[in-house]
Amino acid sequence: MLREIAENIWVTEAPHQWLAFHVGTRMTVVKLATEALVLHSPVPMPGDLRSEIDSLGTVRHIVCSNFYHHVYAADAVKAYPRALLYGPAELRLKRKDLHFDMVLSETTPKDWNDELLPLTIKGCLLRETVFFHPATKTLISSDLVENFESSPYLLTRLYLRASGVYGRLGWSRFLRLLYRDRRAARESIDRLLEWPIERAVIAHGNLILHDARAAIAEAFQWL
Repeated sequence: MLREIAENIWVTEAPHQWLAFHVGTRMTVVKLATEALVLHSPVPMPGDLRSEIDSLGTVRHIVCSNFYHHVYAADAVKAYPRALLYGPAELRLKRKDLHFDMVLSETTPKDWNDELLPLTIKGCLLRETVFFHPATKTLISSDLVENFESSPYLLTRLYLRASGVYGRLGWSRFLRLLYRDRRAARESIDRLLEWPIERAVIAHGNLILHDARAAIAEAFQWL
């Protein structure tokens, strides 16, 4: 179920619906030099997936990357109760059933040793923090952009076409309203583009495995 996309980085996908649309979701697993594992944007945790994860190392960190990627966090916490749970400050109010150990910020936890560099996208209601893995030049995100070539579901295809992201990397024109302070968001994206990104993980649609920096820059020309 896990696929290695770069050294010490794996991904796995799971079905997921948003409203009536089948958009899927994706979790990233990062192995740190300490052998500790980071689970970014959790998915459901069936036994076979847990076995694969456990074969890689010990899960010490679970990251809910933004205000919306928390749906399966309880599954991850149940599977790995000793791991630290991270999320945006606002998520504590939304998920009072979860105990968040740390608020996501641009301060890297000490035991990460700068192996994952955080950047929070300001000015957007998603409250997303993305991460850059310098060793492999990989950007790890959830809702930064979407990348659907197609979909087997008619209603989903219609939505993607109407959103302007069918068959192309981008961000739904309907969801641009989430960017309330476009100047602040533009500054964050410009900071992100200073990283030498070669590939990017996103939660919905295809991975961006080549020329990711240029692709993301083009996708945000509207901002």
